[in-house]
Amino acid sequence: MESLKPVVFKKGGEQRFGKGFSLGELKAAGLNPKQAVKLRIPVDVRRKTAHEENIEKLRRFLEEIRENVKSELEKTARKANGKLKEAEKGK
Repeated sequence: MESLKPVVFKKGGEQRFGKGFSLGELKAAGLNPKQAVKLRIPVDVRRKTAHEENIEKLRRFLEEIRENVKSELEKTARKANGKLKEAEKGK
């Protein structure tokens, strides 16, 4: 996973890393602040700007999480099916 740091712009167009994602960026990505904190996503309630670059970064991060959870669930289901088949053979 890429580093999950938001990009903010200083006056004059210079970029730097921010302390956290703004509430607007979280909302646009489909998260609320409590969910973000649970996922260890940095939140900065003082920031008011919402940069499209940060929203895309959050969406990619959430998609990676969904894929990881999905693959873990599939592994667990395969294990459970294997154990169930073994139990049926033993009967």
